[in-house]
Amino acid sequence: MRKFDLRSLVRSNIWELKPYSSARDEFWGDEGIFLDANENPFGNKNRYPDPHQRTLKKSLSKIKGISVDNICIGNGSDEIIDLVFRIFCEPQKDSVIICPPTYGMYEVSANINNVNIIKIPLDSNFELNVDEILSQNAKCLFLCSPNNPTGNNLKNIEVLMNEFNGIIIVDEAYIDFSDKPSFIGRLSEFPNLIIMQTFSKAWALASARVGIAYADSNIIKLMDKTKPPYNVSRFNQEVALKALSKPKKFERRLKVILEQRDNLLKEFTKISVIKKVFPTDANFILIKVSDADKLYNYLVSNKLIVRNRNSVISDCIRITVGTPKENEALIEALKNYTEG
Repeated sequence: MRKFDLRSLVRSNIWELKPYSSARDEFWGDEGIFLDANENPFGNKNRYPDPHQRTLKKSLSKIKGISVDNICIGNGSDEIIDLVFRIFCEPQKDSVIICPPTYGMYEVSANINNVNIIKIPLDSNFELNVDEILSQNAKCLFLCSPNNPTGNNLKNIEVLMNEFNGIIIVDEAYIDFSDKPSFIGRLSEFPNLIIMQTFSKAWALASARVGIAYADSNIIKLMDKTKPPYNVSRFNQEVALKALSKPKKFERRLKVILEQRDNLLKEFTKISVIKKVFPTDANFILIKVSDADKLYNYLVSNKLIVRNRNSVISDCIRITVGTPKENEALIEALKNYTEG
């Protein structure tokens, strides 16, 4: 295991923080007469949820082969991102590194928390500038792999895991669509590593807002005491558990998405308006066209909603893999588009 002084990176007020003790911290279970939390005694939605999401963590623990002590559940991955800033970054003092083009919430959350942002763009092949990253002094490094919006798995992450002296957050929101293994299996080697995953993508639960952090137990303890006590509702925990209990359904849907992705990649190469199709390890495809704004507006007029990424990658559009019927409609519309 790499030597690592966690306390030197944590904000002193967070290290010394005494967490709020909720009624469900003191007693958790279904049996008993509950007169401790000022809940309404009537109804079937009247009780507070488990603040530690114990059942959900236990299920994830079995699937991922990792201890429950290495898991934190968030109200979407965005809450996990915010927790990282609140735990490790002093406002107006500390810096974090992001590598655009990448997921926009890293920058938004940094700005909300008044933390300095060091931007080290990906190179022309959408790969990391390792030397430049290591030359900077920053508390945290955010990496999205497969990357959004480019779709590729980032190379040289392990080099950074070995040499970066702050907290490394690897966002694996799209890892289920990739043939590369997750870095979860490397957590015991890197106590400064946080892996983020989500139920929003491959598990088809974007509306449930359930994100996950996997990390060293000492980091998880800091997250648990910093987050709000009832940050994930009982209903959202239950829907996540239901999804985990149906692995065959998950595999069937994943197979269809991957097959459809391959079909779209093939079809896009035949469409004249598309100048370049970027390789992808995610459930979306980035394409380059002559005029992204014009094509985007055309697709919207045909009720095909894609993501215009022209503001971050010139004349590029990101297209999510849909159902077979949705993808057929997209291909037909692209074939009928005229640039004149």
